[in-house]
Amino acid sequence: MRSSWWAPIAGWCVATASSIVLASMAILPVLREPVAEDRTLSRLPAAQTPGPPTPLPSSAAVPTGTTSPTPRTSPDQTESTTPQAVQSRRPTTRPSRTTAPTVTTEDGWTVTVGDDGVRSYVRSFRVEGGQAVVRMTSVGVVELVTATPADGYAVQKVQNSPDNMAVYFNAPGRSFIIHAIWWDDRPFVQVSKVGS
Repeated sequence: MRSSWWAPIAGWCVATASSIVLASMAILPVLREPVAEDRTLSRLPAAQTPGPPTPLPSSAAVPTGTTSPTPRTSPDQTESTTPQAVQSRRPTTRPSRTTAPTVTTEDGWTVTVGDDGVRSYVRSFRVEGGQAVVRMTSVGVVELVTATPADGYAVQKVQNSPDNMAVYFNAPGRSFIIHAIWWDDRPFVQVSKVGS
């Protein structure tokens, strides 16, 4: 019985060659079409071949047929475009805060009020499985800032919605859970232990 291992390879070669030929035939009219700019220039008489473009004045219209003298600048008058020169041309005034952010403490939370009026609550929680820093905002967003597991524990964050988050410190046979939610326009956290 003869082997036909070459048939699929030959078929692939024929298909590849056919696609190359078809693609070449399809793109050939595009390659032969002159660019619109080339057609315009080819219709001009030889004596009217345009020279370099004349720059337009920046502020006032100059009547056709008149020329205005180009002001010459000395090397001392030219602007430098070095990074230092560009930096020196930038405005030096920076927007400044009118007031420092207000920092208070509420139920163990460090509270700051931003310029936009949004209150931010930050608090650290330490359990046997590790330590977590939680941040909440008065617009109902709960975030985990940091989570550091203790030796033998792994950390896992679960967040089903922007205002509800749980941080798990897991070890074989036990877990410590820090459950943080934005509830009734204030932060609420419950710390619990599962297992022995």
